[in-house]
Amino acid sequence: MLAGFFEHGANNISLAGDSTSNGTMNGTHSKKPLLSDPQLFEAQFDELLTEMTERDFTDPVLADALRRMREVLVYNAPGGKRNRGLSVIGSLRELLPASKLTQDTVQRALVVGWCIELLQAFFLMSDDIMDSSVTRRGQPCWYKKDGIGMDAINDAFLMEGLIYRLLRRHCRDQSYYVHLLELFTETSFQTELGQTLDLITAPPGQIDFNRFTMERYKAIVKYKTAFYSFYLPVAAAMYMAGITSDEEHNNAKYILLEMGEFFQIQDDYLDCFGDPAVTGKIGTDIQDNKCSWLVVTALEIMTAEQRAELETCYARHDEACIEKVKALYNTLQMPTLYHKYETESYQRLQKLIARHAQNLPHPIFLNFADKIYKRDK
Repeated sequence: MLAGFFEHGANNISLAGDSTSNGTMNGTHSKKPLLSDPQLFEAQFDELLTEMTERDFTDPVLADALRRMREVLVYNAPGGKRNRGLSVIGSLRELLPASKLTQDTVQRALVVGWCIELLQAFFLMSDDIMDSSVTRRGQPCWYKKDGIGMDAINDAFLMEGLIYRLLRRHCRDQSYYVHLLELFTETSFQTELGQTLDLITAPPGQIDFNRFTMERYKAIVKYKTAFYSFYLPVAAAMYMAGITSDEEHNNAKYILLEMGEFFQIQDDYLDCFGDPAVTGKIGTDIQDNKCSWLVVTALEIMTAEQRAELETCYARHDEACIEKVKALYNTLQMPTLYHKYETESYQRLQKLIARHAQNLPHPIFLNFADKIYKRDK
């Protein structure tokens, strides 16, 4: 798993006061506790929350807006697996020697990680509205909360705006600042293009399985998920480590986009076959007419009679129809096909790492893979 997911020695650092773990107080030596990357990450959020909602604005007229922003942040930013955000500091630990991992460097990596988590929250809050989703991370979607509704659109904008405020405040004097700005803006645009392709491929109430091709599906996945979930955190760490060459970034991209494709296929599988008590989300891909890996793969192998049944039942907000689609997936042995694909994907990934990561630490990619393969949520 990525450095930062475990609490072993390499991931421990004290950010309280000095960068060393030993201090002197009243003539006696005291040892400051070492914190794991997840603990540092959580503590950084509390600090950023205070910074963003209390210290940054002094105009009392904004008090109500700041209270709302704090509520939006607390509800939507934490609570996920935080893999994206933690991958920044985890990757940086692989790219830099320990001597260069100063307290300031680590703190900036934590801030950049939270910027990615804010981007994730912005996308999810918006996506939940577009998909009419019900739950997210084991609780009602933000727009579903009493008194929120479509005001959640502006709340999502707030999340996005905070990203660039934080980057400017914490990284403006760093040589990689412009690289990070370009990376975040380009990745956001790529993700929004992927979301556009997803939406127009399966508009509500219009079933056109001719659009549900594997080529189109992979394009949606690449742009909607893989860039921001996999390439963004590693690329950010690479820029922070001084790696700016297009060749090395393209090498990382080859590997990370493959991982991102599998991750979304896995997400599609869990949407249908996962346990909502574990995943924290009630799957809606079938009734939402989604161009998912399950339906695209099923269309490639089913009979004409089965296709007719699928056309009758897919994209229907009816429990009986949903169950018929799931039964059809089981008849076509989709779980078996998925697990076969998972094994093959992992093997392809190993080959890509050997071929393209000759000048990059392999653990960046291998640990990432270990975190996502075989996951159940």
